[in-house]
Amino acid sequence: MQAFIRAVNSTSQLVGFLAAGMIVVAVAITCQMIFIRYFLNGSTIWQTEAVIYLMVAATLLGLPYVQKLKGHVNVDLVPMLLTPVARKLLLITSFLAAIAILTVMTYHGAELVHLSFSRGWVSETVWGPPLWIPYLSMPLGFGLFALQLLADLLETLSTPAEDIIVEGGGH
Repeated sequence: MQAFIRAVNSTSQLVGFLAAGMIVVAVAITCQMIFIRYFLNGSTIWQTEAVIYLMVAATLLGLPYVQKLKGHVNVDLVPMLLTPVARKLLLITSFLAAIAILTVMTYHGAELVHLSFSRGWVSETVWGPPLWIPYLSMPLGFGLFALQLLADLLETLSTPAEDIIVEGGGH
Protein backbone atom coordinates (compact mmCIF):
# COMPACT_ATOMS: atom_id res chain seq x y z
CA MET A 1 0.00 0.00 0.00
CA GLN A 2 2.85 2.41 0.83
CA ALA A 3 4.43 1.72 -2.57
CA PHE A 4 1.14 2.64 -4.27
CA ILE A 5 0.86 5.86 -2.26
CA ARG A 6 4.47 6.81 -3.08
CA ALA A 7 3.93 6.05 -6.79
CA VAL A 8 0.77 8.17 -6.92
CA ASN A 9 2.46 11.02 -5.05
CA SER A 10 5.41 10.89 -7.46
CA THR A 11 3.07 10.88 -10.46
CA SER A 12 1.17 13.84 -9.04
CA GLN A 13 4.46 15.67 -8.55
CA LEU A 14 5.48 14.91 -12.15
CA VAL A 15 2.21 16.12 -13.69
CA GLY A 16 2.36 19.17 -11.42
CA PHE A 17 5.71 20.09 -12.97
CA LEU A 18 4.26 19.36 -16.42
CA ALA A 19 1.32 21.67 -15.69
CA ALA A 20 3.67 24.42 -14.53
CA GLY A 21 5.67 23.97 -17.73
CA MET A 22 2.50 24.30 -19.78
CA ILE A 23 1.76 27.62 -18.09
CA VAL A 24 5.28 28.86 -18.87
CA VAL A 25 4.87 27.81 -22.51
CA ALA A 26 1.45 29.53 -22.67
CA VAL A 27 2.98 32.75 -21.33
CA ALA A 28 5.83 32.53 -23.87
CA ILE A 29 3.36 31.99 -26.71
CA THR A 30 1.30 34.95 -25.49
CA CYS A 31 4.41 37.16 -25.50
CA GLN A 32 5.29 35.95 -29.00
CA MET A 33 1.74 36.66 -30.16
CA ILE A 34 1.84 40.20 -28.75
CA PHE A 35 5.18 40.83 -30.44
CA ILE A 36 3.89 39.61 -33.82
CA ARG A 37 0.60 41.51 -33.62
CA TYR A 38 1.72 44.85 -32.24
CA PHE A 39 5.34 45.23 -33.27
CA LEU A 40 5.40 43.37 -36.59
CA ASN A 41 1.76 44.12 -37.43
CA GLY A 42 1.31 40.49 -38.44
CA SER A 43 -1.49 38.05 -37.96
CA THR A 44 -1.54 35.11 -35.60
CA ILE A 45 -3.19 31.85 -36.52
CA TRP A 46 -2.59 29.27 -33.83
CA GLN A 47 -1.43 31.17 -30.76
CA THR A 48 -4.72 32.07 -29.05
CA GLU A 49 -6.12 28.57 -29.39
CA ALA A 50 -2.86 26.97 -28.24
CA VAL A 51 -2.76 29.19 -25.15
CA ILE A 52 -6.35 28.30 -24.27
CA TYR A 53 -5.69 24.57 -24.68
CA LEU A 54 -2.46 24.79 -22.65
CA MET A 55 -4.10 26.70 -19.78
CA VAL A 56 -7.06 24.31 -19.59
CA ALA A 57 -4.74 21.30 -19.72
CA ALA A 58 -2.47 22.84 -17.07
CA THR A 59 -5.48 23.37 -14.81
CA LEU A 60 -6.72 19.80 -15.21
CA LEU A 61 -3.30 18.18 -14.94
CA GLY A 62 -2.49 20.34 -11.93
CA LEU A 63 -5.43 18.97 -9.92
CA PRO A 64 -3.62 15.91 -8.47
CA TYR A 65 -0.58 18.00 -7.55
CA VAL A 66 -2.70 20.54 -5.70
CA GLN A 67 -4.48 17.69 -3.90
CA LYS A 68 -1.11 16.17 -2.96
CA LEU A 69 -0.19 19.49 -1.35
CA LYS A 70 -3.64 19.73 0.28
CA GLY A 71 -4.04 23.03 -1.54
CA HIS A 72 -7.72 22.76 -2.47
CA VAL A 73 -10.19 24.98 -0.68
CA ASN A 74 -11.43 23.47 2.57
CA VAL A 75 -14.14 24.47 4.98
CA ASP A 76 -12.68 23.42 8.30
CA LEU A 77 -15.31 24.66 10.74
CA VAL A 78 -17.40 21.48 10.84
CA PRO A 79 -14.44 19.04 11.04
CA MET A 80 -12.90 21.12 13.85
CA LEU A 81 -16.09 20.72 15.89
CA LEU A 82 -16.31 16.94 15.40
CA THR A 83 -14.82 14.19 17.50
CA PRO A 84 -11.75 12.49 15.99
CA VAL A 85 -13.75 9.41 14.90
CA ALA A 86 -16.52 11.52 13.32
CA ARG A 87 -13.87 13.67 11.61
CA LYS A 88 -12.24 10.58 10.12
CA LEU A 89 -15.62 9.26 8.92
CA LEU A 90 -16.40 12.62 7.32
CA LEU A 91 -13.03 12.61 5.57
CA ILE A 92 -13.52 9.04 4.30
CA THR A 93 -17.02 9.87 3.06
CA SER A 94 -15.73 12.98 1.28
CA PHE A 95 -12.93 11.03 -0.39
CA LEU A 96 -15.33 8.30 -1.55
CA ALA A 97 -17.83 10.82 -2.96
CA ALA A 98 -15.10 12.75 -4.79
CA ILE A 99 -13.55 9.56 -6.19
CA ALA A 100 -16.96 8.41 -7.45
CA ILE A 101 -17.62 11.73 -9.19
CA LEU A 102 -14.12 11.87 -10.68
CA THR A 103 -14.44 8.29 -11.94
CA VAL A 104 -17.58 9.26 -13.86
CA MET A 105 -15.86 12.37 -15.23
CA THR A 106 -12.80 10.32 -16.24
CA TYR A 107 -15.01 7.81 -18.06
CA HIS A 108 -16.91 10.47 -19.99
CA GLY A 109 -13.69 12.36 -20.75
CA ALA A 110 -12.15 9.16 -22.15
CA GLU A 111 -15.31 8.57 -24.15
CA LEU A 112 -15.01 12.07 -25.64
CA VAL A 113 -11.34 11.49 -26.52
CA HIS A 114 -12.21 8.20 -28.23
CA LEU A 115 -15.11 9.74 -30.11
CA SER A 116 -13.10 12.73 -31.31
CA PHE A 117 -10.19 10.50 -32.33
CA SER A 118 -12.28 7.89 -34.15
CA ARG A 119 -14.31 10.52 -36.02
CA GLY A 120 -11.30 12.69 -36.83
CA TRP A 121 -12.69 15.82 -35.21
CA VAL A 122 -10.56 18.92 -35.61
CA SER A 123 -10.94 22.44 -34.32
CA GLU A 124 -13.03 24.73 -36.52
CA THR A 125 -10.25 27.29 -36.75
CA VAL A 126 -7.66 28.02 -39.42
CA TRP A 127 -5.10 26.07 -37.40
CA GLY A 128 -7.45 23.07 -36.99
CA PRO A 129 -5.62 20.79 -34.53
CA PRO A 130 -7.11 17.35 -33.82
CA LEU A 131 -9.43 17.77 -30.83
CA TRP A 132 -8.53 14.49 -29.16
CA ILE A 133 -5.21 16.04 -28.13
CA PRO A 134 -6.61 18.84 -25.94
CA TYR A 135 -9.50 16.61 -24.85
CA LEU A 136 -6.98 14.09 -23.50
CA SER A 137 -6.26 16.38 -20.56
CA MET A 138 -9.76 15.67 -19.18
CA PRO A 139 -9.50 11.93 -18.51
CA LEU A 140 -5.82 12.25 -17.55
CA GLY A 141 -6.39 15.10 -15.11
CA PHE A 142 -9.55 13.71 -13.56
CA GLY A 143 -8.17 10.15 -13.46
CA LEU A 144 -4.92 11.20 -11.78
CA PHE A 145 -6.88 13.39 -9.37
CA ALA A 146 -9.02 10.36 -8.45
CA LEU A 147 -5.86 8.29 -7.93
CA GLN A 148 -4.40 10.97 -5.65
CA LEU A 149 -7.64 11.02 -3.67
CA LEU A 150 -7.48 7.22 -3.42
CA ALA A 151 -3.92 7.45 -2.10
CA ASP A 152 -5.09 10.06 0.42
CA LEU A 153 -8.01 7.81 1.39
CA LEU A 154 -5.66 4.87 1.98
CA GLU A 155 -3.44 7.09 4.09
CA THR A 156 -6.46 8.25 6.09
CA LEU A 157 -7.64 4.67 6.64
CA SER A 158 -4.24 3.72 8.02
CA THR A 159 -4.02 6.77 10.31
CA PRO A 160 -5.53 6.61 13.81
CA ALA A 161 -8.50 9.01 14.17
CA GLU A 162 -6.73 10.96 16.92
CA ASP A 163 -3.81 11.73 14.58
CA ILE A 164 -5.91 13.26 11.79
CA ILE A 165 -5.28 16.99 11.76
CA VAL A 166 -7.67 19.57 10.37
CA GLU A 167 -5.69 21.97 8.16
CA GLY A 168 -7.14 25.13 9.71
CA GLY A 169 -7.01 24.04 13.31
CA GLY A 170 -5.83 21.40 15.71
CA HIS A 171 -6.99 17.83 16.28
